[in-house]
Amino acid sequence: MNLFQSIFRGGESRGRYPESLIDAAIERAVDGTDARLRLLPGYRKRLRVPVIHAIDQVVALVDAIPAPLVAGRREHGEDPRLSAVFSSAADMLRIFGRDPALTAFLTTQERVAAERVTCVLLAERVERNILGMDLVGDQVRRDVPQVAVSFTGHRLVDPRVDDAEMRRALQRRAFDHLLALALNRIAEVRVEREDLIRQRDLLRRKHAALERGGWTFEEAQGAPPDPAALMAELDAITAQLAVLGTDEGVLRAHLGILADALAESERQFWAEELALSLDAMNIRRDAGDPSARRIVLKELHNARGRRLVMLPLIITPGEIPPREDFVAAAERYLYSHGS
Repeated sequence: MNLFQSIFRGGESRGRYPESLIDAAIERAVDGTDARLRLLPGYRKRLRVPVIHAIDQVVALVDAIPAPLVAGRREHGEDPRLSAVFSSAADMLRIFGRDPALTAFLTTQERVAAERVTCVLLAERVERNILGMDLVGDQVRRDVPQVAVSFTGHRLVDPRVDDAEMRRALQRRAFDHLLALALNRIAEVRVEREDLIRQRDLLRRKHAALERGGWTFEEAQGAPPDPAALMAELDAITAQLAVLGTDEGVLRAHLGILADALAESERQFWAEELALSLDAMNIRRDAGDPSARRIVLKELHNARGRRLVMLPLIITPGEIPPREDFVAAAERYLYSHGS
């Protein structure tokens, strides 16, 4: 199975899945964690109900995502969600122009006929206690305790030509994120025997490789990997695990961890509504304050304590400023100062 292809085809209705999807999801769960689980008799039966439960959770989570918001220069000044998440329209468009996922998508054949791109923005919400100025009655007071809200680490995931394709990609990412969480739990199991320590280290390497391949909602470190090279690395890890042999007790423990993670998927990965009352400077206000804007966002959470604000967007590539060529800029600088 190619771990970078989706098992979802679109149009999945919660609780009504073709057997082909369930079978593919079971095999993906095994490939995404410990492929040696296939050596255990009955592994498919053990995983069937947990996998269906996880698919239910993934479909419900993606279905609940609101319609994408048009994110352009004009819309930034009109929609409080955009003005809260991005400091300015120019900053928003610069972030789009620098985003590696969007940049890569815009070079694909799929993009040629598309005038707009649909994707999901992820960002971290940061709240800080500050002392600021405020109007109390008719007097301006200094050093008033306030809570300032900001958003950092903006990045785009799963850019596609339309909303349906984007949601299909998000379903795959959400299901894979559950598998990555399960694999992380498997790799954290305490072991003492030397051969088991080697297995654990290989599973940790596999988890890191899958994260680099975009299997989670976490930000990938470094340049995006070449899919062929990443698959070769994963195949090599699988081969090394096979050489180390199989301890049935260990594999049954791994199978149990995977099944439990999928069966309790709503406690592993979920989305919550985030309602904020912010003024124009992103300072928290009481809901009844005349300066307050009510902003409702979705925030993703996982069992490891990570949280990310999620905002689906429609982007017009023609509005994005051209990406600066830093090499050419450096050459121009050197030339101008050398003459």
